[in-house]
Amino acid sequence: MNEFDDIRPYHDSEVPEAIARLTKDPELLNLLLSRQFPVLSSVFSTLFFVIARPFLRHSLQRHTRDVVTVDDFQSHMTKRLVAVLERTTDSYHFSGLKNLDPNTAYLFMSNHRDIALDPAMICLGLTSVKRNTVRIAIGDNLLSKPFASDLMRINRSFIVKRSILGRREKLSALKKLSRYIRHSLSQENISIWIAQAEGRAKNGYDKTETALLKMLSLSKDASDSFAEGIGELNIIPVAISYEYDPCDSGKAGELHAQNMGLTYAKDPFEDLESIQKGFLGYKGRIQVTFGAPVTNQYDSADSLAAEIDRQIHLNYQLFPTNIIAWQMQSRAQNSTEIEQLKSQWPEENWAMAEQKFKTHISAMPRDHRVIAIASYAAPVESQLQYSYRARGA
Repeated sequence: MNEFDDIRPYHDSEVPEAIARLTKDPELLNLLLSRQFPVLSSVFSTLFFVIARPFLRHSLQRHTRDVVTVDDFQSHMTKRLVAVLERTTDSYHFSGLKNLDPNTAYLFMSNHRDIALDPAMICLGLTSVKRNTVRIAIGDNLLSKPFASDLMRINRSFIVKRSILGRREKLSALKKLSRYIRHSLSQENISIWIAQAEGRAKNGYDKTETALLKMLSLSKDASDSFAEGIGELNIIPVAISYEYDPCDSGKAGELHAQNMGLTYAKDPFEDLESIQKGFLGYKGRIQVTFGAPVTNQYDSADSLAAEIDRQIHLNYQLFPTNIIAWQMQSRAQNSTEIEQLKSQWPEENWAMAEQKFKTHISAMPRDHRVIAIASYAAPVESQLQYSYRARGA
């Protein structure tokens, strides 16, 4: 047994068996049917599922009969992703890819707004310049269902064991995770994606967790400094920017519950529903910007986090939704700054953009609106802090 068998993605040899399990899994089939036929599955649930499952199983088996490797699966997923983006975005762009060395494996560390779409967009950018896709770090909280684990591990995901509670066991799992990431990069020359922090930035403020960086250093040679050990990982900060977040209302609702001191209990399928909303919901424009490699000059987790944050904040594309949200807040009254921000979009019809954004926000529950507006405005605040510091303000 390999040291990493319990956390690594599936090998090609394991794909056919996993596909067979997926096409026969009654829970997955019921979930797909309930999303495709919500009324029938609600009114005639048991009878409908019993009748419809064999037809869906046959359809899935027919569509996956040529999927025998991980690349086959990802090729199917890429085609589906491109088709979905054509329906749910106005445009999407990538920048910074030309600066990547084609022979180097990188640790791509991005801000985190969408559970599955963030790494999917990074993979799409890499494939657009003929680079291989990445291995994707995913928390075991998303793998409570067996079919979810199969789906993710076929798609080159490896498992971050967040549910472990014992201190000694947790440290052991973190050391193994660190070794696996370093092994993938240095021994197998396969790139990695990991979010800069655990969980999505629901409030819009992107901040790198120093605990994550310390975890990455657990696998360095004992004789190496923190800077040397981290420098070997070839970290590339990546800024992912969505003009509209399909999950913004749900995130605002969760934050509202927390602000009210209420315990927020997730539905068993809530994360899967968020993945579906992220893929199928309207996103406007998307920008993915790959930054510069982080060198070995950062001798602490704090200084390294500050550099990753700096690149993500400054490379974040401020869309009209962000600028309008910032302007809507009472503290955003500096007309010069507002005009400078709007100058990034000289062809934009600002009256139309403002009306569109306000209509979007007004569709949310009243208690969620202020929170959602603040989350859209947050990237502006994050970016402006650097110009404030430069001016000594």
